[in-house]
Amino acid sequence: MADIEIGIFKSGRRAYGFDDIAIVPSRRTRDPEDVDISWEIDAYRFGLPLLGAAMDGVTSPRTAIELGRLGGLGVLNLEGLWTRYEDPMPLFEEIRELDDDKATPRMQQMYQEPIKLELVSARIKEMKESGVVTAASVTPQRTEELAPACLAAELDVLVVQGTVVSAEHVSKSTEPLNLKRFIRAFEIPVIVGGCASYQAGLHLMRTGAVGVLVGVGPGNACTTRAVLGLGVPQATAIADVAGARMRHLDETGVYVHVIADGGMSKGGDVAKAIACGADAVMLGSPLSSAVEAPARGFHWGMATFHPTLPRGTRVRTGVRGTLEEILLGPAHENDGRMNLFGALRTAMATCGYETVKEFQKAEVMVAPALQTEGKQLQRSQGVGMGH
Repeated sequence: MADIEIGIFKSGRRAYGFDDIAIVPSRRTRDPEDVDISWEIDAYRFGLPLLGAAMDGVTSPRTAIELGRLGGLGVLNLEGLWTRYEDPMPLFEEIRELDDDKATPRMQQMYQEPIKLELVSARIKEMKESGVVTAASVTPQRTEELAPACLAAELDVLVVQGTVVSAEHVSKSTEPLNLKRFIRAFEIPVIVGGCASYQAGLHLMRTGAVGVLVGVGPGNACTTRAVLGLGVPQATAIADVAGARMRHLDETGVYVHVIADGGMSKGGDVAKAIACGADAVMLGSPLSSAVEAPARGFHWGMATFHPTLPRGTRVRTGVRGTLEEILLGPAHENDGRMNLFGALRTAMATCGYETVKEFQKAEVMVAPALQTEGKQLQRSQGVGMGH
């Protein structure tokens, strides 16, 4: 793709978000009941290609268990309120009641409480005892500190996660985490991210990770793009990292999963993420709207409470229904925010694809008018796609 000249000194590629593209129906259709949306990573098989985001307002031990029951994989934040407080529920209630201008400084105070290793083990064991596959997230800075507790509690999947995670972190003051060495020596599969480019994705795949998270700044609660100026629109980011996956497969014979992380609030977004090359999606704000979500209609990112440079905000998402209704229906709204994976199944069937991997081959086109074409009445009345 030819670069666009920004000025004499700088050129750049044109990139696309989900709203800029559309999936093109093909010559074949099939029954939705015949579509298989299951997902396998490492030794684990899931009925849904879904990870619940490692954000305190989204995933608690209870919601992780419910996500597992429904066919997904909940990821618990091991550096969040659940491992700092024995009973964080009063804090969730307080967060819900805070005025907008008080939310960030008060949350910074809450997250100053030290992480307790005994709570790390207890939360993992609580999920483990339910019989679901367990996953939890740590930042690169705390990976080696918390890894032994993860192993002792028999965690199934570890996610090493940050705003941007690289395979080549350089530091003059501390010994950085050597991702490749850590993953090769670690006893359980590791997913790493985020990233948003071909080269970064390829280097993360070469560490031995089983999956790579794709997304820098697209989430509803994230302010990274404003605070740091960083980011790549998700459709392009996913397609680029999916290209890195194919090169890595050609070089090594090892398939590394691409997981779209952020920027998806509707069923159509999930379908577009898969069509752009994702194997699965990590959802945050849609799940925060569930009755079971710990913050019940409020959502904030993992960098919202950073002590010196917050890169997220608390947003209201409202309570829409149960996790089951949000993921699998039935939907009682017409704006695409319910029955997300019923929508994925129907999109695949409408295009004639039977599996998620086949759907990655779907044709897409640049279609920035897709959200507005022929929708004047909906927009003027604030219903449906004009909501």
